Amino acid sequence: TRSRFLYYLFSLGTELGNELFYILFFPFCIWNLDAWLGRRLIIIWVWVMYLGQCTKDVIRWPRPASPPVVKLEVFYNSEYSMPSTHAMSGTAIPLALLLLSYGRWQYPLMFGLILAFCWCSLVCCSRIYMGMHSILDVIAGFLYAILILIVFHPVVDLIDNFNLTYKYAPLIIISLHLALGIFSFTLDTWSTSRGDTAQILGCGAGVACGSHVNYIMGLKLDPPPNTLPLSLSSLTVTVFGKAILRLLIGVIVLLLTKVAMKKATIPLACKIFRIPHDDVRKARQRMEVELPYRYITYGMVGFSLMFIVPCLFHFIGLS
Repeated sequence: TRSRFLYYLFSLGTELGNELFYILFFPFCIWNLDAWLGRRLIIIWVWVMYLGQCTKDVIRWPRPASPPVVKLEVFYNSEYSMPSTHAMSGTAIPLALLLLSYGRWQYPLMFGLILAFCWCSLVCCSRIYMGMHSILDVIAGFLYAILILIVFHPVVDLIDNFNLTYKYAPLIIISLHLALGIFSFTLDTWSTSRGDTAQILGCGAGVACGSHVNYIMGLKLDPPPNTLPLSLSSLTVTVFGKAILRLLIGVIVLLLTKVAMKKATIPLACKIFRIPHDDVRKARQRMEVELPYRYITYGMVGFSLMFIVPCLFHFIGLS
């Protein structure tokens, strides 16, 4: 059926697993709501996406054949299909949000359950509607995300504490994330998955390092313990205006960081590995260029999100 409403609804569902959503959702959560919650969501998201992408590369199932499937999206078509990482992220983020925020924030449990159900259903159904996944891919992604949550939710406090307080945490995090990126990929043909994985690992490392620097310098982003449980009741025009302004200024800084780092790292990687960079697109598909450029660029984006932008807010009186 050619329903415009369904097309736009499921396009929105697909966006809930894309970069545009992440670059708005995580910063909004950290700068305006609760940095404690934001950091933990990112830790879970990194592991869910990393394990999902690696599993795709091991199983190597192709996307649904077209025809009979009509593909309404082609961006991720070069990636393997099983499991659906959109379904994994669309399951893990709302469920982790519910698990981490209930009791810390004051809201009815039913509201949280309905939000998680609608979010998860919208993302999962969108992948089938868009022709990018089979029902089996989506169910596997959903169950896999729940399994990862069962393992990681109990240790997320330990991981966050380690990131903040352990003296050599940045060194260990950077090394671990780099190693995971280098050793996890042996692609037979180029696809978007290797770059996306490096991007996710880089972002996770940057956020963890930024959190560590905040802690060392005594920049307190977390709400003080005496304000818990937090409530959403006092929403005024001033509070809303400040939140939107923070998001606007902060996201512009993140996008400028991304553009500047991309411009610097691609030619540098080409120079180091002696790869001709007259065709940048071709050069970017080489592992020696793709991994460092994505890792460093998104590492700096994550670091800016956690440390540089909050410092800027502090400086201009927006914190």
